Amino acid sequence: MQSLVAAVERLDPLSVSGRVAAVNGLLIEARGGLSRLAVGARAEITRHGEPPLAAEVVGFRETRALLMPFGPVEGVAPGAEIRIDPQGSAVRPTKGWLGRIVDAFGDPIDGLGPLPQGMAPYALKAAPPAAHARARVGERLDLGVRSMNVFTTCCRGQRLGVFAGSGVGKSVLLSMLAKNADCDAVVVGLIGERGREVREFIEETLGEEGLRRAVVVVATSDEPALKRRQAAYMTLAISEFFRDQGMEVLCLMDSVTRFAMAQREIGLAAGEPPTTKGYTPTCFTELPKLLERAGPGPIRPDGTQAGPITGLFTVLVDGDDHNEPIADAVRGILDGHIVMERAIAERGRFPAINVLKSISRTMPGCQHQHEREIVTSARRSLAAFSNMEELIRIGAYRHGADPDVDRAIQLNPSLEAFLSQSPDEATSLEASFAALSQILNEVAA
Repeated sequence: MQSLVAAVERLDPLSVSGRVAAVNGLLIEARGGLSRLAVGARAEITRHGEPPLAAEVVGFRETRALLMPFGPVEGVAPGAEIRIDPQGSAVRPTKGWLGRIVDAFGDPIDGLGPLPQGMAPYALKAAPPAAHARARVGERLDLGVRSMNVFTTCCRGQRLGVFAGSGVGKSVLLSMLAKNADCDAVVVGLIGERGREVREFIEETLGEEGLRRAVVVVATSDEPALKRRQAAYMTLAISEFFRDQGMEVLCLMDSVTRFAMAQREIGLAAGEPPTTKGYTPTCFTELPKLLERAGPGPIRPDGTQAGPITGLFTVLVDGDDHNEPIADAVRGILDGHIVMERAIAERGRFPAINVLKSISRTMPGCQHQHEREIVTSARRSLAAFSNMEELIRIGAYRHGADPDVDRAIQLNPSLEAFLSQSPDEATSLEASFAALSQILNEVAA
């Protein structure tokens, strides 16, 4: 009965419609009904021989509204009716969504039947919590990955970026985190993913165990830019629902770069001027609005605190250039970055994380004194080996020339083995520090 009452209350007694005036590429111009329109409003466009086409208002030009479709524009004719929904978009998730796979609209695509609908609507483009109302990051989060647990220790409510080129192992790393991280719920956003890899990621990489406590949002690379962008908003909206239930949420998104590319397509179609590498100004405006929604939960008026959203967002660096515009912008927003390098992957070490270039901004405050000493000693040895690596490999380094380099050469095989981890292997935070300490002590002895 409550669901029925809520549905009736959402009905708008005023029906507003417009007409298609022109179609330019992916941009549809509409006339009529402007008094009820706003940027972000939703609409349905009738088509010949096809179901109605969902669209969104992305701007205005003189007396016409500019809409972008959520699907192909085939069948749209001049004068076609446009039914306007000025309320925008929202989703009504429940805990019954765990273990399910949905699209950018929150509709199930796993063939397991309809999803239960919750009472409270969650806006897809919600504002981040106010800075003064937010709690601080919580205690350390066990990620199950040795290299990250030790060298980029993450706290609950922290946001980290995973920066890597294509084919370096970002998706495999995300699956390890989804299966092994110590949290209550996992929300995975596959934004602009290859269609072939979605089922492979869910069935093999994520697995039945990982999916059981996860919600997966999918928008493949062949889908329109609006759907790819909305899938990112959907991922955060579902995360916010679980956060408000007091659950500790791990939000994984692959990738932020494809979200920015979708926003670039939308901005260029709406007439925005291109800036660096063709990205429009709204790309850099929307990035912090999206990423800031993750983080520590807000403090409620009664003094209780919502659960944290720990965010790990992958960034697909263009041409392995870690200083390209999107990577540079995201790095400045997040609370740390994990750098994955192709050269490390090519020599067979996975996950291919360069721990010397990776950083967590909650360190060293989230580590105990003896843990900081272990990490400092290991970093010193890794840096010494990295500085002399070329000379060592060609045999030009003479043993005894530098005690630090001699020790680094002794430690290197054990450290490489420590940093390497199979996708099915999980190591706790305490065990990670204990294993690294043992390696350092054996060489010292």
